[in-house]
Amino acid sequence: MAYARRIQPLLKPERHQLTSDMAGIGMNFDAEPNREANVEDTIYFASIDGMEAGDLRTLSVLTTWMDIYSPWIIVDRLARLVVDTGSRRVLAYWASIARWKRHDSRFFRLAGLYRGRRINLLPSGTDFLISRNGEDPRFQAVSLRVPMKTLRQREMDVISPGRVQKKNLFIRYRIMMGPTYRSDTWAMLDLHRDLTPAEIARRTYSSYPTAWHVKKDWETINGNQERGR
Repeated sequence: MAYARRIQPLLKPERHQLTSDMAGIGMNFDAEPNREANVEDTIYFASIDGMEAGDLRTLSVLTTWMDIYSPWIIVDRLARLVVDTGSRRVLAYWASIARWKRHDSRFFRLAGLYRGRRINLLPSGTDFLISRNGEDPRFQAVSLRVPMKTLRQREMDVISPGRVQKKNLFIRYRIMMGPTYRSDTWAMLDLHRDLTPAEIARRTYSSYPTAWHVKKDWETINGNQERGR
């Protein structure tokens, strides 16, 4: 069967799996970290839990994580995931994050995903809380209205990239090579050297040619190392 590239994940993870995935990419949750969690899948599903299920703890940690790890996100794929979500609240969250991170031109596409009136994060009490405490500075003049102190901002909620990359090869390669499908395929091969290019592409959402070329380059480097021993 010919390889058909997909961008959307096949299944939404169960709650315990999502917590493990979030821990695996550097969010400080009490769970066994999944070091092979896909970054964009994880933050996309975390935003759905936060915006649609009202999980403010997850949304707080995700927002803090975005402030630190945003340089290593494949923004184009994230935008394609968010476009297909069908949730105006999720669209508003990511458009707001993109405007917060407007110094990074890769986020321009995300910034334009939501058009319309500002949406309240909370189901009730937003006007009162904003009048009392003001707005969260990360969400001022954007699509989402967030009262100050609603989403906690604690450095301890996120593990530093320097620590995470020691055990998560996907984060490490993105830091070294940039946030690309190619960096993910290198990490995947280091973990699973016997995978075929089609299997690598499916697991990393990359194109078949990217997976094929990386596999060839990986075998060239590692084959030479083994022959030199």
